[in-house]
Amino acid sequence: MQPKDTTSQQAYKGFTNADCPFIPCHQGVKREFNCLFCYCPLIAFECPGPYRVYTDKHGLRRKDCSRCRLPHDGYHASWSFIQKWLERPRVWDGREQSEPYRDAGRAR
Repeated sequence: MQPKDTTSQQAYKGFTNADCPFIPCHQGVKREFNCLFCYCPLIAFECPGPYRVYTDKHGLRRKDCSRCRLPHDGYHASWSFIQKWLERPRVWDGREQSEPYRDAGRAR
């Protein structure tokens, strides 16, 4: 197996689980649906995706990312998006999102 930056194989960037009973879990995905980030690695970090904040039954503030398509819209685009935001992660402080990414419904 070669390291990811020396291989031409791109399969590690995503997959679609067509047998998942919840697919499509995020509406509006235009490219191949990427299930690799089913549970987004940015849930604990500041991110540009559209999220709402709610308080759970234990009084903890949580992010609801159900409207976000960024980690799911296309294998290459979603992989690149997640990698970019994990280069300099900032821990989410529990505040409401001040300004979502202007095109947060679509991965680049």
